[in-house]
Amino acid sequence: MNPYILGFKVPAPSIPAIPLLFIFVLIPLYDRIFVPLARKITGVPTRIQHLQRIGIGLVLSTISMAVAGVIETCRKSVALEHNMMDSVEPLPISVFWLGFQYAIFGAADMFSFVGLLEFFYAESSAGMKSLGTAISRCSVSFGYFMSTVVVEVVNKVSGGWLASNNLSRDKLNYFYWLLSVMSMVNFVVYLVCASWYRYKKVENKEGGAEGKLGMAGA
Repeated sequence: MNPYILGFKVPAPSIPAIPLLFIFVLIPLYDRIFVPLARKITGVPTRIQHLQRIGIGLVLSTISMAVAGVIETCRKSVALEHNMMDSVEPLPISVFWLGFQYAIFGAADMFSFVGLLEFFYAESSAGMKSLGTAISRCSVSFGYFMSTVVVEVVNKVSGGWLASNNLSRDKLNYFYWLLSVMSMVNFVVYLVCASWYRYKKVENKEGGAEGKLGMAGA
């Protein structure tokens, strides 16, 4: 892809930093616009529930993989149209288009990972808060490990969607769509599990116990 944006060459190793850039931009918007709006709509002083926030992140993750599949399909069509399937030259399509999937993925991280940290911190007992934070980090590490397993399994089952070093010949778009379907299934399973959860009871200002329902009841 054409690595130049507005005359500036975007180094390939810096592309994964795009989600971090969008998180940097989105967090102030989230805090100043989304949070007050969500508080007004839901009537919950703590904005939206932790499980709801994680669920939004999972939905955005599913969308980001679907968008990645569409963009990869467009990239391959450009390579085919210009007879550059085996060319090492940059394709006449801007790397800017990758920003859409990375932007959505960054927003997904902002909701899901932050929501997971807040969930463990708010719902864990006093002696388990540090352990809960560590578990959330372990889940990310486990995800990176499983991604390697998924790639290997998909290559064997599909006959080599990602077997070569030529992305124009590989079926990376199929892999993205597969990840989107897997993310959707993951979200459905998450909804079922979250519907069973009940938040810790907290004391209100009058001294009574007030229970907050889980995601399904919110």
